[in-house]
Amino acid sequence: MSEKRRDNRGRLLRVGESQRADGRYEFKFTDSGGIRRTIYSWRLVGTDKAPPNKKETAPLREMEDKILRDLQDSINSFGIAHTTVDEYWRSYIDGRFELKATTRNQYEYQYSKFVSPCIGNKPLVKVRYDDIRRMYVGMLERGVKAGTVRVIQGTIHQMFDAAVKNRYIRLNPTDGVVKDLKRSCSWEYGRRSALTVQEQSALVDFVSSSAQFSRWSVLFTVLLGTGMRIGECLALRWDDIDFQKNVINVQHTLTYCRHKGETKRTPHIDTPKTRSSVRSIPMLAEVRLALLREKEYQMAHGATMTKIDKCSNFIFQTQTRHAMLPSYAHGVIKRVVVAYNASHKDNPLPEISAHHLRHTFCTRFCENESNIKVIQEIMGHGSVKTTMDIYAEATMEKKAEVFYNLEGKMKIG
Repeated sequence: MSEKRRDNRGRLLRVGESQRADGRYEFKFTDSGGIRRTIYSWRLVGTDKAPPNKKETAPLREMEDKILRDLQDSINSFGIAHTTVDEYWRSYIDGRFELKATTRNQYEYQYSKFVSPCIGNKPLVKVRYDDIRRMYVGMLERGVKAGTVRVIQGTIHQMFDAAVKNRYIRLNPTDGVVKDLKRSCSWEYGRRSALTVQEQSALVDFVSSSAQFSRWSVLFTVLLGTGMRIGECLALRWDDIDFQKNVINVQHTLTYCRHKGETKRTPHIDTPKTRSSVRSIPMLAEVRLALLREKEYQMAHGATMTKIDKCSNFIFQTQTRHAMLPSYAHGVIKRVVVAYNASHKDNPLPEISAHHLRHTFCTRFCENESNIKVIQEIMGHGSVKTTMDIYAEATMEKKAEVFYNLEGKMKIG
């Protein structure tokens, strides 16, 4: 029977352990991929001290226990031991074939701006809960909105979850971070507020009566009268308008982004955001009239010249008769609000975007309609929860208004 190995202190060594001539401990094992590997440490257990001028690494037994536990559970952490978060992100996002180009562009922008500078160079297998928490706290301290942090959390949580499913890591380091921050930090989601009835009326009157902006009144009328997303609105072609049935058929969305394989952003016609976004929206009388006027204008002055992905005959055009892109539309909305506020300093409009106009339509709709399913279908919401949140907010204000009208109308005390 062979004598069991001991270290220079007389301590028994386990199978696979040994001590080199220079005093350093080593452990040899075969990883889950069948590759022989060796780890080293100047310390066998936690109470040992490293020799003078030697690096204080984790004790061999501590590393060894983790390795054996990973091997037992088929965790292949050594397979990507030197793979950084940036490198894993690239392979992960490239494999998300189902993502729309706009969504992919948003994920990549947010990752490169917020995540990569903090943990991008760190080995994936060494990212811990505290690393994620520090990253989010730093973002909030720099003024990044809680909603943005929540979106980023959703994105990288999926990435780390994929690493867990592939058995590269045991736990997802992003689990529970946002929940913890909500309890311990100032955490407020920025809520997109709808325009009030008075603000909406003032905006519409200003645009329609302005020599500078009246050309864009059709854009405001359609956005405020249909609740379409800006990409859906700008993708409309005259073939999508059924004046006989009095409906607008939403079938596409116009994006300006970099598709896979492209080196720069270009306009594209894509399918809408979700399956529920493909829908037919009945035309209100003012929407129908605005579109008929625009059709007459283009018959007299020329149709939109732009072709995007073999699609042409777009309804919304710039002053040079090119298809209107989202950035152009956002610029128009911003210029209108700036001009309005310059002449109405005592009662200015808030800063708004195309999405605020969509939210405004949905709020007015909720104030006058109780059928949640109808509202969801017209808005093209993928989840009824989105519709319910807006409905609850809109009807609460309406309830308060009706309730306060009871003041003095009944004896209660």
